[in-house]
Amino acid sequence: MSDSRIPPPAAIRLTALGWRLAAALLLGLPGAPALAHQGHEVQAGQQRSEHLYPLPALQVTRADGRRLSLAEAIDDGRPVVLNFIYTTCTAVCPVTSQVFVELRERLGAARDKVNMVSISIDPEQDQPRQLSAYAKRFGSAGVWAHYTGSSADAVEIQRAFGAWRGDKMNHQPITYLRASPGKPWVRLDGFYGPSALLAEYQKLLTAAGG
Repeated sequence: MSDSRIPPPAAIRLTALGWRLAAALLLGLPGAPALAHQGHEVQAGQQRSEHLYPLPALQVTRADGRRLSLAEAIDDGRPVVLNFIYTTCTAVCPVTSQVFVELRERLGAARDKVNMVSISIDPEQDQPRQLSAYAKRFGSAGVWAHYTGSSADAVEIQRAFGAWRGDKMNHQPITYLRASPGKPWVRLDGFYGPSALLAEYQKLLTAAGG
């Protein structure tokens, strides 16, 4: 059964001003229009950094039920765009998932050249069936890969990426990009709209010579 608390894509498709307002509301910031900056939908609360994040040796389960190692899920040779979600989230996750949808739309024919990954931070709730239903709200289940695992593994993965906040209710918007295995991850803290995320992705490919 689908969760009516998760808005459908049409309900959260936002304009550039909408991204600023949504982020301001979610971050509790006043004066959303003052957040405007050419080339980025959101500026307040954003931070860009680079890190090497070794992947823990553990198993994850894809929304279609396939079990594979985390390294197999991520290191398939393509550039990676990754985030953390949970299916009953009503604030951060629907917005960041919609950003992923719109990034794919803007990539056009090149969208399958990127490995887009969403990993659940609530595996007790988010079994493959729930992940499939969540993915279908943003297109077909195959739009990009959604993964779950054990509760202990979910914590370990978050710790490996510096995203562990102790509880899903403290979940923060973070997006990770990497050009290829062994390269540093670009970490984007805060709400990045699709234009800003596309610009970061293109910058990553240019730096990698892609």
